[in-house]
Amino acid sequence: MNSTTMLSLSAALAVVLGQAVSPALADEQAHAAIAGQVTSSTDGAMEGVVVTAHQDGSIVSVSVVSDAKGHYAFPENRLPPGHYTLKIRAAGYDLSAPAATNVVGEQTSNVDLKLEPTKDLPNQLTDAEWMMSIPGTDDQKAALLNCTSCHTLERIVLSTHNVDEWTHVVQRMMGYGAVSQPVKPQPMLDRARAGTPEQYRKLAEYLATINLSAVDKWTYPLKTLPRATGDSTRVIVTEYSLPRPTIEPHDIVRDKDGNIWYSDFGEMFVSKFDPKTLKLTEYPIKDFKPDAPVGLLSLAFDKEGLLWFDTMYQGSLGTIDPKTGATKYYPLPAKWNDNRVQLNFVGLRHDVDNKVWTKDVGTGYIYRLDLATGDWQRFHPTDLLPDAAHHHYGIYQVISDAQNNLWLAEFSEGYLGKIDAKTLQVTWYTPPTAHARLRRMEMRPDGDIVVTEYRGNKVAVFDPKTEKFTEYSLPPYTYPYRANFDKNGDIWASTMSTDRVVRLNPQTGQTDQYPMPSDTNMRTVYVDNSTNPVSFWVGSNHDHAIVHVEPLD
Repeated sequence: MNSTTMLSLSAALAVVLGQAVSPALADEQAHAAIAGQVTSSTDGAMEGVVVTAHQDGSIVSVSVVSDAKGHYAFPENRLPPGHYTLKIRAAGYDLSAPAATNVVGEQTSNVDLKLEPTKDLPNQLTDAEWMMSIPGTDDQKAALLNCTSCHTLERIVLSTHNVDEWTHVVQRMMGYGAVSQPVKPQPMLDRARAGTPEQYRKLAEYLATINLSAVDKWTYPLKTLPRATGDSTRVIVTEYSLPRPTIEPHDIVRDKDGNIWYSDFGEMFVSKFDPKTLKLTEYPIKDFKPDAPVGLLSLAFDKEGLLWFDTMYQGSLGTIDPKTGATKYYPLPAKWNDNRVQLNFVGLRHDVDNKVWTKDVGTGYIYRLDLATGDWQRFHPTDLLPDAAHHHYGIYQVISDAQNNLWLAEFSEGYLGKIDAKTLQVTWYTPPTAHARLRRMEMRPDGDIVVTEYRGNKVAVFDPKTEKFTEYSLPPYTYPYRANFDKNGDIWASTMSTDRVVRLNPQTGQTDQYPMPSDTNMRTVYVDNSTNPVSFWVGSNHDHAIVHVEPLD
């Protein structure tokens, strides 16, 4: 049975937000509902400050960014009449006094914002800024990239654990599912996967040098990213808050009617959100293993319009019919469905041969399901990688091409793999950047594969015809999770580290970095080519919200 939640907001606001996807020119010419200047005693007029307006009782927050003169303005068609609280985000600064105002139709409320240096800079730093600040080699810091799925790096540097304590803490952390949160830790059934405390001693020795185990304050200076400038300030960001703090919107897709669908990384739901009416519909997903961690990861439409999802530690794939809400499940056979199983991703070109692919994180196996017969096949392609007997390789995403060949992103080192659908031959390719750690992929219409190099801090495009990689560098410390091209040829990337949506022009190398108003921890991206300019949807994985990013250019 479907569970439907109506998120409260006035009918007037719903009507206004239904008109939100309007041309940029209309936004620029619209009468300002709230406007003012952002200044501080140290910097004068401040560019790149995120200013957020939130109406009392609303689930919607709207943010703009101050320009080179410190000026900010909210278009009138984004803020219906009502009482609003204003807040800012700018590393190193706080509002000197609370700010609020009333919005009245066809009038501009002028609110100048005075900022002062913050007394709590550590609490404002993003994970990227902690990575900039802490000492250590690239290899030492790379280990921390595994921590930010569940929590921020601030928790590590604020801790007081010594080396011996860290060995046990790290082992305990490794025993939690990737779907865990500080407010909801979820131990895995496969406790052996966490290893032993002693195997983490080298990492523990490093962690004890960057936290507060031996000092009262950090011995290294805290660094911040430069604020946004120029075109990166020309953006409107709308956040839609979700009703529970344990909701983690992970993969985001938009249907033809404008509904936003997301997989819940923290709970057993696939959900649909209508930005026009603000209606949230949650579709409960079956628990197959009551004691295993709960949460979903991937979500994608197949050629017939069905939504496919994985159930991670629950050991099953599934589909939802968006028209009826009906669900269907494809659990892994019992002979392989042990406590180690963590199914992620589905290769969705079964229109070719009636077979779907998936993979298991816990064992490294690839599975293929024949939808006609119900038969499953199992493969272990990383056995063909160098020194496989002594090296732990892990596959992150799998994706199908037009012939339903399977492509694999290897996450431990960074190989790109292919399994031929007919011959089952396995081929591995090596990107130019060593230790790149490949993460999420997209298949372009021409057959090229777009893949993020998580540690390599790049987006790579692989041409299967020439077997060549083309790499595009992103701003430092982006650590991209997923990337895709838009209709204009620009690359959009999400990041779990900087709280900035990145748009890259591959021809010029120019990047825009649109700053987010909160701790977003972005995973998947949906590039919306139906709008002009192109816009961007993403889940705020650590702040239980759906985010719409609309550049004005």
